[in-house]
Amino acid sequence: MEVREPDMSFNGYTYADYLTWTIPEMVELIKGRVFKMAAAPRRRHQKVAGEVFKRISYYLEGKKCDVYIAPFDVRLPIHSKKNEDIYTVVQPDVCVICDLSKLDDAGCIGAPDIVVEILSPGNNRKELQNKYEVYEESGVLEYWVIHPEEQTLLIYTLVNGKYQASKLFTIGDFITTPILPDFVLDLEQVFAEN
Repeated sequence: MEVREPDMSFNGYTYADYLTWTIPEMVELIKGRVFKMAAAPRRRHQKVAGEVFKRISYYLEGKKCDVYIAPFDVRLPIHSKKNEDIYTVVQPDVCVICDLSKLDDAGCIGAPDIVVEILSPGNNRKELQNKYEVYEESGVLEYWVIHPEEQTLLIYTLVNGKYQASKLFTIGDFITTPILPDFVLDLEQVFAEN
């Protein structure tokens, strides 16, 4: 089988191109540029992602929103939902989608309501700059950034098209959101060591 690999210096790829690649690494496409994902995340990253996913999933039982954990393609179109017109496809660690019409067999097309990204060594710039910009531009209502080593969580909330940062949450804090009424995330449980 021929391996089709993108030119990492090119800055105009689309989701249609992305679908043709048969490279072994997972990649994300941000504004037409390819970002290779790091090697498998560390155990702590996966533990935190699993805890957040589990607690949101349990809360959503019987409710209208869905929650997904990576790998899960989220396509963020600007003007058109055609594959050849989409320049950003990301794989958030966890995402919540309440408009179920955005879901299809390929994943999600359009902004999730909540995106959770967990920092890993080597991905901080991509998460804190590149993804911040595309999440804000595409209308993700809340962007949660979790630093597992520092045991902190920061929430960016979309207000009039711009993100506003919360205080820095840590162990002892409880996370709530108007998107999920009555949901409470205990950071003591999220960061608990096993």
